[in-house]
Amino acid sequence: MTVAKVKEEFRGTGRRKTAVAQVRISRGTGKFSINDLTATDYCNEGEFIRTSLRPASLVEMDGMLNIHVRVNGGGVMGQAGAISHGLARALVSMQPELRVGLKREGMLTRDSRMKERKKPGQPGARKRFQFSKR
Repeated sequence: MTVAKVKEEFRGTGRRKTAVAQVRISRGTGKFSINDLTATDYCNEGEFIRTSLRPASLVEMDGMLNIHVRVNGGGVMGQAGAISHGLARALVSMQPELRVGLKREGMLTRDSRMKERKKPGQPGARKRFQFSKR
């Protein structure tokens, strides 16, 4: 009888602006895929990858994890922030003792800043139509 090898997988959901990322991590060789593409194929910017992997580098696990991400919505840096938030949450579910360090660095806090909505009767969120007295 063969014993099936159980692969432990931890999940975390991250959000930033309108971007939502579902992150799955497992112990492995350091593979990083976003929407079934390698990270460099998905976005060629170094800042994107650096921002996304910041929680793993803070806890010194950057080469020891396989990270698989599903992300949609938002722009490039909004998605990077969402991946970072989801990765931090997944790391905490994997090792609860990492929570203190990640919390201190602000990795577990959801950045709630969003674009303000346009209001009716005016051209933008805050701008008003020109006022004419006469």
